[in-house]
Amino acid sequence: MFRRERSIPLRGSAAALCNNLSVLQLPLRNLTHFGVVHGPSAHLLSAAPEGVPLAQRQLHAKEGAGVSPPLITQVHWCVLPFRVLLVLTSHRGIQMYESDGSVMVYWHALDAGDASPVQAVFARGIASSGHFICVGTWSGRVLVFDIPAKGPNIVLSEELAAHPTSVTDIASEPAQGQDCVADMVTADDSGLLCIWQSGPEFKLSTQIPGFGVPCTSVQLWQGTIAAGYGNGQVRLYEASTGNLHIQINAHARAICALDLAPEVGKLLTAAEDTFVHIWKLSRSPESGYIEVEHCHGECVPDTQVCGARFCDPSGNSFAVTGYDLAEILRFSSM
Repeated sequence: MFRRERSIPLRGSAAALCNNLSVLQLPLRNLTHFGVVHGPSAHLLSAAPEGVPLAQRQLHAKEGAGVSPPLITQVHWCVLPFRVLLVLTSHRGIQMYESDGSVMVYWHALDAGDASPVQAVFARGIASSGHFICVGTWSGRVLVFDIPAKGPNIVLSEELAAHPTSVTDIASEPAQGQDCVADMVTADDSGLLCIWQSGPEFKLSTQIPGFGVPCTSVQLWQGTIAAGYGNGQVRLYEASTGNLHIQINAHARAICALDLAPEVGKLLTAAEDTFVHIWKLSRSPESGYIEVEHCHGECVPDTQVCGARFCDPSGNSFAVTGYDLAEILRFSSM
């Protein structure tokens, strides 16, 4: 069971975007960072365990060419082996900051290229894999950036072209030193999933076809892909083969966020039906198949939920954002 904790106030509400919450825990400093997008700005907050806000910062999208201020599409902390960077995507480009948002270390402008005048240009979907940061784009391409141990000498090393429509989300997990292990998954508006092996050159391992519904959020845990869709379904696939393990009719409306607590295999799902659910994933020792158990359901009444994340790797607490809600809701296990 989970109980409601003290909320963290925001200067503005969260924008109605999927995956609109990022959380970075700093256990050594007993702090948690939260990042939320609102229009042309991103709100960064630091909070103590009791939910007391200690610091706030606002970041704005770099203007680039154009008349109106660009809208931010996502903010996400990327934990690399040797540093943590904050990545911000918008309709103009990709901005990378030091983890506290104090210094911008890299800016990549999006090239509209062959995009038609009526086509929206944006970046969306952020994940780190090894010493790379991968960012999805409106064209379906995934940009791979090589990140140095320190300093601003970030290089666009590769562009992955496997998606026919806009990338929606990217997830990764450590390859744990094994060769030929799929350790990154990308999703798009058609529902197509692409599974990759990261390295000096990323290799496409498997593709899982869509079924006419956007895949809005993905997670990867111990070789299992959790994918959330616009029809409220959650599907669990084997990353190495693309085989479907389980299909869960988890929500009545479109899923807006998934998250995983890696230490215990808890899966968090949030959707536009105002519900947040927590599920326990485990692998059967006899069959090797993934098994799912429902652990908790939480209703956030009269709220269009748009972001949800665990606040610790054991899944003992989580946070939720909603459109037109000027606070971050926090819940912890009793």
